[in-house]
Amino acid sequence: MELKASILVVDDEERIRRLLRMYLEKEGYIIEEAEDGETALRMAMDTDFDLVLLDVMLPGIDGIEVCARLRQVKSTPVIMLTAKGEETNRVSGFEVGADDYVVKPFSPREVIYRVKAILRRSSATAYLSKESTSSNNIVFPNLVIEHDAHRVTAGGQEVALTPKEYELLHYLAVSPDKVFSREELLKDVWNYEFFGDLRTVDTHVKRLREKLNKVSPDAAAMITTVWGVGYKLEVPK
Repeated sequence: MELKASILVVDDEERIRRLLRMYLEKEGYIIEEAEDGETALRMAMDTDFDLVLLDVMLPGIDGIEVCARLRQVKSTPVIMLTAKGEETNRVSGFEVGADDYVVKPFSPREVIYRVKAILRRSSATAYLSKESTSSNNIVFPNLVIEHDAHRVTAGGQEVALTPKEYELLHYLAVSPDKVFSREELLKDVWNYEFFGDLRTVDTHVKRLREKLNKVSPDAAAMITTVWGVGYKLEVPK
């Protein structure tokens, strides 16, 4: 019997929590709620939720801070809820490790779609189950990806990546020197067919490069922008 995914819905507006609960429960998910940042953080730390839907503007500590503190301890997937026009908050959310965002006012259909996409792709075990369990290591001169362990080493040092950053790097590394458009990456890494902001890809690439650059500039330089097209992982000749 398949276990139902548990989701923490965090918003200070009761009507939004009620709306999200109604639609998500209809899809079979188990829902818990929090109306402020402190409660949300405590619940997310104490319980292993499969996903957190997290509003940016919260009383007390805001959603960005909740996500940042959660990321120091857990890799629980996070979808941020942001008001229209809060582009800086969306970027800030990605920088602290959010996996995606939904803009208010949102359609419940879009929220369900994104929740399903994240749950399908963010779980390490689900991702690994699609791969052969033999040696899945990808080895380059300055970068090693141990897929069975979900471990990335650059310049001999381990790099801590969020699930989505890891998936993006692994996806590029499986086909070195192949250029992928941002639309392709959104479709294959985020599993978005028709929703999705292309800046999602750009922000994750930027964050991935920054993390690699801290331990190995050579590894970071392998993620190459092909102007007007997209991105590729370029193997040093």
